Amino acid sequence: MTRPSKRERAAHGRSRNTTSFRCLHCGLDISLSAVGTSHRNHCPHCLWSRHLDTTPGDRAADCGARMEPLAITVRGDGEWVIIHRCTGCGVLHANRTAGDDNALPLTRLAVRPLAQPPFPFERLAGL
Repeated sequence: MTRPSKRERAAHGRSRNTTSFRCLHCGLDISLSAVGTSHRNHCPHCLWSRHLDTTPGDRAADCGARMEPLAITVRGDGEWVIIHRCTGCGVLHANRTAGDDNALPLTRLAVRPLAQPPFPFERLAGL
């Protein structure tokens, strides 16, 4: 069996003629249109993505593996950005949040460092 070409993998993932994609993590059908972004790149329900792009919208990545949401960062203008890590090749991508993203998983990502600190909070009392 031969490996599909980059073009075939991109067409399977999201082609120009489709209006939705199926999330590889939670299995929901997701509309490609999203408030606040022109390149839907993650599921608004579970926040997982797929490694299809090298730069937003180019569909040039060879990997195609699932991308796990790791953290939230905030840009200078206050915009929240999801940091994804590819489960296949380990590349990190920063993806803008969309207006229809589920607030609960976004908040869970944002507070994860406080919920799972790398040191005991009791150490702060001695400072």
